[in-house]
Amino acid sequence: MAKSLDQRFGPIVVEDSDDIGSNDSTNTPFLEVSGMRTGRRDLLKGLLGTTTALGAAFAAGAAGSVLRPSDAAAQGASTLTFTQPRHVILDSHQVAPGYDVDLLIRWGDKVMPDAPAFDPKNLTGAAQEKQFGYNCDYIGYLPLPHGSDSSEHGLLGINHEYTAPELMFADWFQAGADGKLKERGTTAEETKVEMAAHGHTVIEVRKENGRWSVVDGSPYARRITMDTACRISGPAAGHPRMRTNADPDGTTVHGVLNNCAGGKTPWGTVLISEENFNGYFGGGDPDSSPQAKHYKRYGISAESRYWWHETADRFDLGKEPNESNRFGWMTEYDPYDAASVPVKRTALGRFKHEGATSILNKDGRVVLYSGDDERFDYLYRFVTKGTYDPDDRAANRDLLDEGTLSVAKFDDDGTVRWLPLVHGQGPLTPANGFESQAEVLIETRRAADLLGATPMDRPEDVEPNPVNGRVYVMCTNNTRRKGSQVDAVNPRPENRHGQIVELIPPGGAGREADHAAETFRWDHVLLAGNPASEKDKAAYHPATDVWLSSPDNCAFDPQGRLWISTDQGEAQAKNGIPDGMYACDLEGPGRALVKFFFGCPAGAEMCGPEFTPDGKTLFLAVQHPAEGENSTLANPLTRWPDFQPGMPPRPSVVVVTKQDGGPVGS
Repeated sequence: MAKSLDQRFGPIVVEDSDDIGSNDSTNTPFLEVSGMRTGRRDLLKGLLGTTTALGAAFAAGAAGSVLRPSDAAAQGASTLTFTQPRHVILDSHQVAPGYDVDLLIRWGDKVMPDAPAFDPKNLTGAAQEKQFGYNCDYIGYLPLPHGSDSSEHGLLGINHEYTAPELMFADWFQAGADGKLKERGTTAEETKVEMAAHGHTVIEVRKENGRWSVVDGSPYARRITMDTACRISGPAAGHPRMRTNADPDGTTVHGVLNNCAGGKTPWGTVLISEENFNGYFGGGDPDSSPQAKHYKRYGISAESRYWWHETADRFDLGKEPNESNRFGWMTEYDPYDAASVPVKRTALGRFKHEGATSILNKDGRVVLYSGDDERFDYLYRFVTKGTYDPDDRAANRDLLDEGTLSVAKFDDDGTVRWLPLVHGQGPLTPANGFESQAEVLIETRRAADLLGATPMDRPEDVEPNPVNGRVYVMCTNNTRRKGSQVDAVNPRPENRHGQIVELIPPGGAGREADHAAETFRWDHVLLAGNPASEKDKAAYHPATDVWLSSPDNCAFDPQGRLWISTDQGEAQAKNGIPDGMYACDLEGPGRALVKFFFGCPAGAEMCGPEFTPDGKTLFLAVQHPAEGENSTLANPLTRWPDFQPGMPPRPSVVVVTKQDGGPVGS
């Protein structure tokens, strides 16, 4: 999850303003019921005990340095053979020795054939519509031709999550009467630029002579922006709460918003999420609206974090009270067809999606996992009703319109149960305000509240590992969890650093795992944080000699090893470590032995890790470089990646390859 600035009434500080924590349900944490189960308590005790020596070594070392108290043990246990770079924050990126980092595409670079050159002093919506958008996040690699396993020629589908106007527009902050700097608000043209900088990009890429480049003039090149017409499908399509003045049928909406992580389907389409959509709407009197409780549960208020509602009526809650209901969905599109219409698949539920990653179940059904990225919100799973047909791509076109959406409840005996969100079952009835399945999906959060789902520490990326068949949940942090609210899966109060949870479906490993089963087992991979801090209560493999905070996205290489990207937000400077890529084994003696691989430039977070099928290329998205306290276009923390006077910091996609041509990581 990325952070945006919420500075209308205060000094220039970076706040986690997207994560409002709107869950006021009374779902009871497990420890209040029966205490943490003995096995879980013993596991955590053992994990924490192994980090004692590591914590002492960190505490004894110099701040910002990489201590290596157990290099021999680490090399012997881990299958990851790279040497770690310095674990410090720098103006530029860094990577493990023996690897190259190439810049692939930056904000403002050409996407469409007739795109003008990037001119940071003359940004226009018309130009941005044809250029690479801002704050790149999810990256999906799709081989060319379709159906091949090519690792040197393919398409990249790339999300653009949000805009940072203080790093895009001149004089964004102006002195108020009290002498403090305040936001001036966007002009009508700047709003057009921001709208065009959101959404999604498709580019064609090719590897030649060991180097990747964007194919100019590709027929696949595409921008999906706030002007792109999207079809609404599934149970909520056409519902009265999906209708607006511009769309009285409730079946077509323009644009996708706050596209964070994403996913791919077995039939080669891309799923792009809508995460913090609430911050784009404002105006009116939502507290007096018939949808007041619904607005509150999703963090929608009269005070927008953007100024779009002042120049675009569709974002004004007083003029279009239903427009916000048309965002917060997963959108599917076909990257192999530049003319295809994106489709919002409402059967997958409406919440702050941190992607939707899929796996083909052994019975032929497709299973998707998604986290609701907010403090005390939930983890979801969708199982299709129909089965995947590998020989008929068209037959899979609407597979995601029918199926069962469920929410996770973690029990203190080490199991996790999937609770179906089905109208008419349990509390999801007219007596509780749900007249249809459409309303269950429009108000997915409230439905999950009533089912008693487990409030999590910001579940972000949730990905099935195609090698071992298990599922990994990145829980980023939750500083608002109190001691009385801890439970087995979220075991720390004031959790500043997050944890990684492993879900274990029954049936066996790999393709034998049953991802549609009602009950899984679960475990912790690690508890992030600084081993030198008693308060953090971090837990890693004892030979780990770096630490990480706020796991966000993840990926798996062909060996099934876990690659972790981090997003500390405003805590990056305080923690004194960079966001970037970390990796560890999930099996054998190197399980949870974390190694640091790539460091982002100052202020940036790491997003979108994506390997080519052969594991020899790792695509990475560097989002919001220079974002931080008192960082502006005139005086940014860094001017990465161009480092040219007057040139703004530019979110970019980079490509990491090993200099000897071998697989990344080994």
